[in-house]
This record gives sequence, structure tokens and C-alpha cells, in this order.
Amino acid sequence: MQLTLSIPALLFPAISLTMLAYNARYLAIAALIRQLHKQFEDNTTEILATQIQQLRKRLEIIKNMQATAIVSFLLAAITMFLVYVELTVWANISFGISLVFLMVSLLLSLLEVWLSTKALGVQLRNMEQ
Repeated sequence: MQLTLSIPALLFPAISLTMLAYNARYLAIAALIRQLHKQFEDNTTEILATQIQQLRKRLEIIKNMQATAIVSFLLAAITMFLVYVELTVWANISFGISLVFLMVSLLLSLLEVWLSTKALGVQLRNMEQ
């Protein structure tokens, strides 16, 4: 396959939209943590402690999601430069690594969504009791 400038350029909008979605998840969790902090100061319960533990995991995953997406974005830009200066072998390697980082980022996103859904299930069970 011949790697042209347009192929890695296709990743730019995808990665940008992914980063926006990740940032929205981060902001939502940050707001939830601030809200739980107020509740935690008033009344410490086992449920709050469990939620805090889950939020810590999710925050770490989101940080890693964002980091791998940024590396993918950077490698896509490097690929475009390498194609421009006609270093085809290095461009192919860079593009392949960029795709791997994008896939890792998406898998982390899937894990974070799964943990988020699990945390909501705990909250719903608590309200049903």
C-alpha cells in the first residue's frame, strides 16, 4: 500500500473528536468528584467510599486514554512529515504505531465506559433498597 499525506490526515478529525469526548468524560467526573467531596465531608458512608475508589480508577483510565490519543495524534503528524520528506519506511512504521496507540486509547475508553456503567448500577441498586 502506498502511504500518502491524505491517509494519516484522515486520523486528525477522528482523533480530535475522540479527544473532545474524552475531555467531556473528564469534566463530568471532575464535577462528580467535587459533588462527592461535599457529601463526604458531611457524611462518610461505605457507598461514598466505594464511589470514590471507582472514580479514582476511572480518572486514571481517562488520563491514559487521553495520553495514548495524544501520542497517536503526534505520530500521525510525524507520519505526515515523514511522507513529505519521502522517508516511506519510517512513515509506514510511524503510522502503524499511531494506529496501535489509537486502538489502545479506544480499548481504554471501552473499559472506562464499562466501569462507569457498573458504578451507575451500584447507585441504582442502592436507591432501590
